Amino acid sequence: MATAVCLVSGGMDSLVALALARQQSSENALLHVNYGHLTESRELKAFTDIADYYGIRRRLIVDIGYLREIGGSALTDPSIPLPPGRVDRPGIPVSYVPFRNANLLAIATSWAEVLHAGQIYIGAVEEDSSGYPDCREAFFRAFNLVIAQGTKPESRIEIMAPLLHMTKKQIVQTGAALNVPFHLTWSCYCASDLACGACDSCLLRLKGFSEAGVLDPIAYAAR
Repeated sequence: MATAVCLVSGGMDSLVALALARQQSSENALLHVNYGHLTESRELKAFTDIADYYGIRRRLIVDIGYLREIGGSALTDPSIPLPPGRVDRPGIPVSYVPFRNANLLAIATSWAEVLHAGQIYIGAVEEDSSGYPDCREAFFRAFNLVIAQGTKPESRIEIMAPLLHMTKKQIVQTGAALNVPFHLTWSCYCASDLACGACDSCLLRLKGFSEAGVLDPIAYAAR
């Protein structure tokens, strides 16, 4: 088994993806990216807590605050209001950060090539997410081609998105079976002290735990 670079935001999806990566790789290197989003400091704490929990020492924290300068998302531009959560909202929500995952995967690929890692794990979800275009299977297939063309021939790095076609319910069930520390994660888009319970991310998380019949261990302002 080879080394795997794991993108860990501090949320529940990336945590479960990490737990699955730990089963398939000999070593995990954890990558966290700050990109100027509203809950940046709280997600960094969640990342650190998760890394400490698993005793993983190889970590890289990268700042790409230029995504805040670019704007175009309610998560990075304070002038764009974040609307009330709605799990069945059609179209691409204003919380979408333009081409964010391409930026994250480019950093992960650079580090993976240096570490001679064989895989990059990302907790992206297509079927039961907010409808972000850079969370689709077609996007990851295309990016794998970019990696193959843009790295040394012997690198052989592949993106792994094990949650891609899971629902939030299935993600919670998988995490519970693997005994992951859900209590250390953070999903809220807009609050850093107490999860709001009302944004898209909180609603999707709560829906997943409810449908899985598992108690969500974090506290919410509205529940």
